[in-house]
Amino acid sequence: MFRKPNCSNARFTRFFKHTYLFIQSINSFASTSIGRITAAQTIAPTVTVNTYALSMGASITLATPTDGAIRFLGTDVTRIRRNRERMDFMRQVQPIFQNPFEAFNPLKRLDRYLFISARRFAHAKGAEVEAAADRALHQVGLSLAEVKGRFPHELSGGQLQRIAIARALISSPSLIVADEPVSMVDASLRMSIVNLFKALRDELKVSIVYITHDLATAYYISDRVLIMQRGRAVESGVAREVLANPQHPYSILLKNSVLSPEDAGKPLISANTSGVT
Repeated sequence: MFRKPNCSNARFTRFFKHTYLFIQSINSFASTSIGRITAAQTIAPTVTVNTYALSMGASITLATPTDGAIRFLGTDVTRIRRNRERMDFMRQVQPIFQNPFEAFNPLKRLDRYLFISARRFAHAKGAEVEAAADRALHQVGLSLAEVKGRFPHELSGGQLQRIAIARALISSPSLIVADEPVSMVDASLRMSIVNLFKALRDELKVSIVYITHDLATAYYISDRVLIMQRGRAVESGVAREVLANPQHPYSILLKNSVLSPEDAGKPLISANTSGVT
C-alpha cells in the first residue's frame, strides 16, 4: 500500500515587514482550493514572482505564520518544538532548492551531504552509509564513484541538482517540496530533470510540490495545479484542465503570455506606419 501523506494548509498567512516581501493568505494546500495531497501526486503551485515561490517553500518549516497553520499527517508543523518530532518531519518531507550552486558549500565535498543524510535520516552505520548514498545516486542516474571526494565546482549544474535530489531521497520521504528545481539548470538538461521527477513520482510513489513559473513544465509534470497571484490562490484543479481552459482572468493572462511557436519571430508591437512618407 502506498503511503498517503496528508498535507494541508488552513489559510496560512504570513506578513513580512518590507512591502517587497509582503505575502498574505497562501492557500496553497487549503481544502477549498487544491485539496489534500495524496500519494504519488505532483502539485504545481504556479507563481510569477520569485518572492512568492521562495516564501511558499520556506514557509513549510522556516516561516512562522502570522495566522493559520500547515498540517502534515495531522500535525501542525509550525508548532513542532521537540528535536525528535522535527527530525521525524524532516525525514518525511524533504526540500530541493532552486539553485544547486548555492545549495552546496563550495568548500565541502559533495559526498559529505549524502553521508550525513544517510546517518541522520536513514540511521545507517558503517558500510551501509556509502551503500545508502550509492542507491540514492543510482536512482537519479549517477553513482557514488562519480561523486565521492569531489567538490561542487567540479560538476555541472545538472549533476549538482541530481545529487540534491539523491540527498532528498535517502530518507525515503513521503513528500518532496521542489522550489523551481530546473530554473538554474541549462536548458538542454531541464527536461531530463523534469522526467526524473515524473519517474520518482510513478516508481517510488513520492508526492511532490513542484513550485514553478513555467506553465509548460507544470502542464507536463503535474496532476493538479494551483495558480497564485500576489500570494493568493486564484484558481486550482486538474492541471491539464486548468491550463487548457483557464477561468480566472489572471490565469488567462498567464497562458496568453506564453509565446507559441506560431508567434515566434513576430514583432511584439505592430509598427504604425500612418503618416510616414
